[in-house]
Amino acid sequence: MNVLSLFDGMSCGQIALDKLGIKVDNYFASEIDKYAIQVTQKNYPNTKQIGSVTEVKGVDLPKIDLLIGGSPCQGFSTAGKELNFEDPRSKLFFEYVRMLKECNPKYFLLENVRMKKEFRDIISKYLGVEPIHINSSKLTGQNRPRFYWTNIPNINQPIDKLIKAEDVLGIKNVKIGQPQPYPRNYKSLGLKRVERMEFRTDGKSNAIITNSTKNQIETESGYRKLTPTECEKLQTVPSGYTEGVSNSQRYKMLGNGWTVDVIAHIFKNLK
Repeated sequence: MNVLSLFDGMSCGQIALDKLGIKVDNYFASEIDKYAIQVTQKNYPNTKQIGSVTEVKGVDLPKIDLLIGGSPCQGFSTAGKELNFEDPRSKLFFEYVRMLKECNPKYFLLENVRMKKEFRDIISKYLGVEPIHINSSKLTGQNRPRFYWTNIPNINQPIDKLIKAEDVLGIKNVKIGQPQPYPRNYKSLGLKRVERMEFRTDGKSNAIITNSTKNQIETESGYRKLTPTECEKLQTVPSGYTEGVSNSQRYKMLGNGWTVDVIAHIFKNLK
């Protein structure tokens, strides 16, 4: 099988294929972040890095069997400014569409965040399939709702394993939340700047994001953020996979990455 991964990041798709034992003859990765590339090549040295998606041409590649990618989401996210396709990062979606036409793979997968239905409908129109909504919480201790557009057949919702964050982290009765600072005008309101913690009540963590601020654990000495290794576990990435770069870069690529077990759930129908 020849795989083309656009916006490959740290190659979570490759981890999922490896986990399933699916043989890959060539894995072409289009990525520009040097730290993500470094981590990928450390773990999968045979990966063929081919640079920016804007420079990739289907004619230069062998027959591609599986095209995958998660185009940058900042222009779509309900947590962001919802700039839609006018955001330069969201326009990279059309590079995915271009490569889908040029490579004509047997199978494809596109992942993206929760967004307005009007945005989803545009993506569905270009790809010719409706997305399936899967929350990573069914397979790990992290709340991470995502949309997946694919022509891989018979994709159903995964069975909920009822996993809590404490099961993944190995910490009993762990409380995970995020700081809730006072308004910017807290001084004029006669308030002191004290971080308030808003803890989740479902036993899950918040979605792993690029700067690790949304997930803090309560300890006897106060609060601490999740470690990169803990984020790996919640993303079902092998422990230590992202070692070798700074913690800030590890958080970044884990926040941008996929929940491996969700991708494996989708890819198992390739076998």
